[in-house]
Amino acid sequence: MQSTLSDLSIGERGVIEVVTAARPLAVRLMELGLVEGTEVRIKRRAPLGDPLELELRGYSLSIRADEARCVRVRREP
Repeated sequence: MQSTLSDLSIGERGVIEVVTAARPLAVRLMELGLVEGTEVRIKRRAPLGDPLELELRGYSLSIRADEARCVRVRREP
């Protein structure tokens, strides 16, 4: 099943498959570490759901929900 980072629940993990954003945003997200094969975990969400705090590559990263919808992931158990 195709999922995006914004579809994951708090505590859920996924492995990045592809960044589907327009080139400038895609480059920025990849520079931040959101590249194919990277495992990501949703740490928490702001009260209204935006932004999301992610844990990846040993650090925390906050991104907007609309940016998270541009990152396809494979859910991990």
